[in-house]
Amino acid sequence: MNITEKAQEFIAESENSLRNDSFVKLSLGNYHGADESLKNIYIKKVLIKKEPRLSLTYRHKTRDITKNHTYEEVTGMLAQWLGSDFRVATLQMTDSDVLLEMHPSGKATLKKKAVANRDTPSLSHDKNKNRLISSNGKGYLFDLKITDQQGNVFHNAQDKYRQINHYIDILSSLIREINPGNAVRVADMGSGKGYLTFALYDYLKNVLKLAPEVTGIEFREDLVTLCNRIAQNAGFGGLSFREGTIDQFDAAGTNILIALHACDTATDDAIFKGIQAESDLIVVAPCCHKQIRRQIEKHKTENDVSFLTRHGIFLERQAEMVTDGIRALVLEYFGYKTKVFEFISDAHTPKNVLIVGTKGKRTEKSQAAALEKIREAKRFFGIEYHHLERLTGI
Repeated sequence: MNITEKAQEFIAESENSLRNDSFVKLSLGNYHGADESLKNIYIKKVLIKKEPRLSLTYRHKTRDITKNHTYEEVTGMLAQWLGSDFRVATLQMTDSDVLLEMHPSGKATLKKKAVANRDTPSLSHDKNKNRLISSNGKGYLFDLKITDQQGNVFHNAQDKYRQINHYIDILSSLIREINPGNAVRVADMGSGKGYLTFALYDYLKNVLKLAPEVTGIEFREDLVTLCNRIAQNAGFGGLSFREGTIDQFDAAGTNILIALHACDTATDDAIFKGIQAESDLIVVAPCCHKQIRRQIEKHKTENDVSFLTRHGIFLERQAEMVTDGIRALVLEYFGYKTKVFEFISDAHTPKNVLIVGTKGKRTEKSQAAALEKIREAKRFFGIEYHHLERLTGI
């Protein structure tokens, strides 16, 4: 039997499983289509506004994209994809598996195998049990236009909701490391519209059962007014937002200092505030590394990586690494144990570097070693000064 006939049989099995409620999931693989980054598609049943739908997760090399469709729409997609874009399809049902394989020779095989009874999966659109911040009963998520009044995450806010939970997941492990005590004070520098600030307060207050005092610092007056109103509506008495800039904020007594995407030297201002306050935890995600790049471009020092930095794109990346590397060294000079790693903030944005400093002990030996590494880096790349170096006076 040719590919078209076998594909039709497979689609019929899928339609039947949806009708008799034996459908568990469906996956498509061995992709040969035009999108070079696409690898697989995974299909599951969901309920959206109490209506049954099929959720399709498009698995790319570096990100996932999820789209929801009616049963009929997916049937049409399968008819289009099977045998052309995808060469393998697997249907899992409560009592059996169906495997469709399409071979280069033009033939196809369809195999059905009985399995031990499976339970049908939950139709909850979001797996709340895996979310540190659930979407149910969160008035601030409704006010921030992440969910409707029933707690259903809007389709166009799925990425933002995942970003919020990914951020809290990272911070949760870091907070456990420092054990800040019940009355924890947090400063979120450049808090913007407050998505992550609200979620962190919610996590500290309602999940960890602490008594947090969280302050969001934002220079845009309209966002400060909006966020304070939402915090009041949510009954978040320990959360407030202030108008101002990072360098103006008095961080004294702050246990945890956070600055996500503070532009260029504003990241240095935030780290300096954390060092001054002797914060237990400093977490920054830098952007716009202009200050060091200008100096590297100006001096054009001949070194072992000159063959790279003569290209603009490589120079930009090099400047980012040098800038953040020196930031980590300055933190180490002041006794912080540092981690630098990538995290994905949003499905539609590139990966970001997260610099984490955890308060430790400093010794003369460790300070001398960090200082020498800073000096070596400056000599190697022709850097006159790093802004954080100047702020701290080392």
